[in-house]
Amino acid sequence: MIEAVVFDWGGTLSTWATVDLADMWRLAARLAPEHEDELCRRLTEIEGAAFARVRTDQRSSSLPDLLRAASGALGLDVAEVVLEEAATHYLDSWTPHIVHDPHALPVLGALRAVGLRTAVLSNTHWPRAFHEHFLARDGLAELLDVRLYTSEMTHMKPHPSAFREALRLLGVSSPSAAVFVGDRQYDDVWGAAMCGMRTVWRRHPDAEHYDGASPDAVIDHLPELLGILEDYGATVSAPRRHSARLGAWQSNER
Repeated sequence: MIEAVVFDWGGTLSTWATVDLADMWRLAARLAPEHEDELCRRLTEIEGAAFARVRTDQRSSSLPDLLRAASGALGLDVAEVVLEEAATHYLDSWTPHIVHDPHALPVLGALRAVGLRTAVLSNTHWPRAFHEHFLARDGLAELLDVRLYTSEMTHMKPHPSAFREALRLLGVSSPSAAVFVGDRQYDDVWGAAMCGMRTVWRRHPDAEHYDGASPDAVIDHLPELLGILEDYGATVSAPRRHSARLGAWQSNER
């Protein structure tokens, strides 16, 4: 019996954003104008290297970690207040690109209506408050019982400790009683499966392929998850306040 559903955030609950990382770091780098170009380049490289660690030791990092590493690499003595301002500029540059999937709210509402526990587990170096702002803005925060960000954890997905912490906080009877939904085959599908969870891959054409990933189910749109959960023995139907939105999606997909 399914007791809980854990979601990835970027590309799963939120829409995939295609951005130029160097552009995102440019505003932060301008705080050191005499080193702007080099600092922007280093920040972009360090962020890429931080996410590349999913293939090695899966150690997590936070946004201040990245800023300190870039400043240290250039031999700059940057005050903490300047790092904080740089982080603010960087996050501000992301704000226009953060959009949640329009089906996330009704799907989460349907799960809540039948008593399934829900969580988000995101590989991120952004601070909790930044994520929470957008989840609350779009009404998703109150529908997620557990919200985990690897910027506050020692490791990121696919490290088993990240998934185990989500399972612990959800209080499920066993890993097989939880379903993980994500768009990345290695981080999400393979990682969750190695912890004994059922896995649903939200297909994305730009997601890196991983031969070791074998999802239990594949979806293209979030509402398809409801039928999969029904197959797993959960009785899921859209709550009345969300049924019109789900009906509109079904009509558009025919």
